[in-house]
Formats: sequence, C-alpha cells, structure tokens
Amino acid sequence: MNVRRLIPAAALSCAALLGLTALTACGAGEARKDGKLDVVASFYPLQFLTEQIGGAHVAVTGLTKPGVEPHDLEISARQTAKLNDADAVVYLKGLQPAVDAAVQQAEVKTKIDASTLTAMEKHGNEVGGHAAAHDHATGEDDPADHAGHAHGHSESGDDPHIWLDPVKYAEVAKGVGAALAKADPAHAAEYRKNTETLVGKLDGLDKEYAAALRTTRTKVFITTHAAFGYLAERYGLTEEAINGLDPDSEPSPARIKDLQKMAKADGVTTVFYETLVSDKTAKTLASDASLTTDVLDPLEGITDQSKGTDYFSVMRSNLTALTTALGTK
Repeated sequence: MNVRRLIPAAALSCAALLGLTALTACGAGEARKDGKLDVVASFYPLQFLTEQIGGAHVAVTGLTKPGVEPHDLEISARQTAKLNDADAVVYLKGLQPAVDAAVQQAEVKTKIDASTLTAMEKHGNEVGGHAAAHDHATGEDDPADHAGHAHGHSESGDDPHIWLDPVKYAEVAKGVGAALAKADPAHAAEYRKNTETLVGKLDGLDKEYAAALRTTRTKVFITTHAAFGYLAERYGLTEEAINGLDPDSEPSPARIKDLQKMAKADGVTTVFYETLVSDKTAKTLASDASLTTDVLDPLEGITDQSKGTDYFSVMRSNLTALTTALGTK
C-alpha cells in the first residue's frame, strides 16, 4: 500500500456495485477480432491470477511492467486508452492511486476490485506476537516504550498485500473467476474449472507453508517494509518491519534501536530486503546487529532478479528463505 499518496475513495461514475465482483456497466470497449475477453490487470499478482483462470479465452495486459515499483506507477495516455477499450479490469483498490483514478473514469464493462473479494486488515510495523523476552529487552517498564508492539499499532494502515497469503489469494481467485464467468458466459464452465485448479494449487502451497513453519526455532523475522503481515498471521509468525507499510519512509533512530534489541531477544538471524526497494537501511541494520541479509520477495513483479519465474516458484523460494532464517527446532 502506498500510504504517501492515498486518495479519497470516490463514487464510481456509472453503475452500482454488483456483489463481490464489483461489476459496473458503463459501456463496452471494442471487441477483439480473436474473440478473446480483453482484460487489463493492474500488476503482476492479479495478471498471473487472471491468466491462470482465463486460460485461452482471455488476453491479459498488465499495467505495471517488470521492475517498476507498483506503488509508484503512473498511467500513460496509451495505457488509459487501453483501459478504456478493455472488456474488464482487475485491480486492487488502495495499492496504486493512479490506477484507482483511471479505473474510476474508465468506461469498462466489468470492473473487478480484488479488495472486495477478501477481508482486508490494518497492519503496522509489527504484525503478530513476539517473544516474551522482547518485552523486557529494554529493561524499562514504561508502556510507551513498547508502543506499536501489537497488531494494528502506530503507523498502521489498510494492508493491500493479500496475495502473499495463499488462502486470501485463493479467495480473490474465486471472486475473479466468478466475475469472468459473468462477463463471458459462453466460457463460464472453463473459468470455473480453471479457478478450481488454481485454488487447489494454492491450497497445496498453504499446506507446504504450514508444515514448514510449524516448528521453527524462532517466529520473528525482520523485513524492509510490512508486506508480509498476512503471511505472518496465517502461519503464526511475527513480521517486524523497518519502514512499516511505506517502503520509502525513513525509520527513526528509536525504531532502529528497538529492532536491534528485539533481534537479540527473539533470536533473529536475518534481515530481509526486496529487489525493488533500497536495501541500504536493511544492510546497515544487519551489519550493526551482526545479522545476515537475504531477499524476501513481495512478488509485486517478476524480473531477472526474481528467484523464480512465476508466483508459485517465487513463493516457494520465499519459504526456503524463511525456514533458513527461522531455523528448526
């Protein structure tokens, strides 16, 4: 989520929302000559999901190119025209303000907002519980000293990173599948079948994560920004983020000091960073606290630096990185 440039939610300009699929009927784009449903997806996780469900019956265009930080995307005139001509758009309201504004104005028959398809939560610098030793690491009893060490604490906001929880991602898949079936009834049966297949794969991934993370030596990990809150909650872990939900914010000296003490108290070994955001603060913290560093990919896009070629392979690489950092009992 981009907490720097949030824009107020505005009423959609054309039709009322239709249930979980958030469909609107504002007019239709030009039909494709190949007969495929022309779909625009705002960024990689939604593009991948739509391609998996749509199969041979959809042509999916992603608005966010590989290597571009999704939060900072600006929509070009060509992309605006593409959006207006599309049959459907799949996006995540609140993640990309430029996309939200463009979708609101676009005359797209089917608008699918992923944020309406699963429960969204407020997360902050820390998500999950933490070791009891952490509470006493400072040797002080002032409650203010621990402000923000609870779910939804200071610097919190609506967390859009639902795709990093396989269970929530599966819920989104079901909603997208239903929306595509409604938009293209002739191929509804195939959309439903493809949705079931994708949900089955996500269920398997969920089981892999649950089994691998059930008996780790520590449950606490440090990340550059709070992208993994839903994942942490799902598997009984604690994510401590240097920058909270804003990947470009600067942590206070007090936050850095707190993280150093927490790392020692909770047995943290690794500070995770990501390829599309500066790793300077993460590496400085790791050096000062004698910790190692590694990549934990928030999967906002696939690049040459990604440890995998698609959603599932990168998620499994993330699982390997987590189990290595957290250790086994």
